Amino acid sequence: MPELPEVETIRRGLALKLAGKRLSRVQQRRGDLRFPLPADLAGRLTGRRIEGLRRRGKYLLVDLDDGMTVIAHLGMSGRMVVQPVSPEPPGLHDHIILETEDGWRVTFNDARRFGMLDLVPAAQVAGHRWLAALGPEPLDDAFTGRVLAAALAGRATPIKAALLDQRTVAGLGNIYVCEALFRAGLSPVRLALTVRGRDAARLARAIRQVLTDAIAAGGSSLRDYVQADGELGYFQHAWAVYGREGQRCPDCRCDPPDGGGIRRIVQSGRSTFYCPTRQR
Repeated sequence: MPELPEVETIRRGLALKLAGKRLSRVQQRRGDLRFPLPADLAGRLTGRRIEGLRRRGKYLLVDLDDGMTVIAHLGMSGRMVVQPVSPEPPGLHDHIILETEDGWRVTFNDARRFGMLDLVPAAQVAGHRWLAALGPEPLDDAFTGRVLAAALAGRATPIKAALLDQRTVAGLGNIYVCEALFRAGLSPVRLALTVRGRDAARLARAIRQVLTDAIAAGGSSLRDYVQADGELGYFQHAWAVYGREGQRCPDCRCDPPDGGGIRRIVQSGRSTFYCPTRQR
C-alpha cells in the first residue's frame, strides 16, 4: 500500500497539472470502489475548477471551487496517473477519468478496488470518518519528540505496532517504520511506553528524515505503485534494512557469517526487518 511519501509524491505531480484548472470532462465507469462512490460524482465534478491539492496522512484532498473537497485513498493497488488527453480507450481498471480544459487526463486505476473516494464540504473534511482519528502529520513542525512520547505513553505494545497505528502518527506504513526505527537505533520489539525523552526525540527526527529522503527519491516502488507521471520511485534502492534479511546493515559491525546481520521477524502478520546489533 502506498505510504506517506508515495502519496505526497503523487500529490505534487498532480498539482503541477491540476491546480487552478477546470475539469472539462469526467467519466465514472463504475458505481463503487471499496465503498459506493458519491451519487452523480461525474456530474458534480464536471465544470469545477481545482483550487488546490493537499494531503492528510495517506489521503489525497482535492479542493474545488464550489467549496467541496474530494477525499481519495489509493488502497492496495490504486494509481493516479496524469497524461495528455488521447483517443486511446480506457483500460479495464480505469474507473474514474478526469480531463482538464487544457488537455490533461488523470486516471484513477485500481485493479483490486480497495481504493476509496468521497466528496464532502471542505468544512467537514477534518471530521470525516476516514480522517477524524488520524494522528499528527510527521512532516509538520509541530511533530516533536515530546508529541510522539505523549502519543506512546502508557502503551504496552511493541513500538513497531504503535507506529503503524494511524492514530499515533499519520501516514506511516511498514517500510518507513522499519527504516525510521533503524535510523533511531530502536528495536521494533521494544515497548512503546519506554520510548520517551531523548529516545522519542531521536525517533521523531528519524521519522521526519526518512520520509523527507523518500519523497526526494519519488517514493519506493513496490508492485503497483508509480508516480503521477507513470515513473517509478527510487527510494527502495536506499533501504537500510527493509527486505534485506541476512545482509549487513549500513555502517554497522554486524557480521552475517557469525549470525549477525539484518533479521526478519513477523509482528502482527507483517514482516519486520531490523539489526539487533544496532537497534536496542
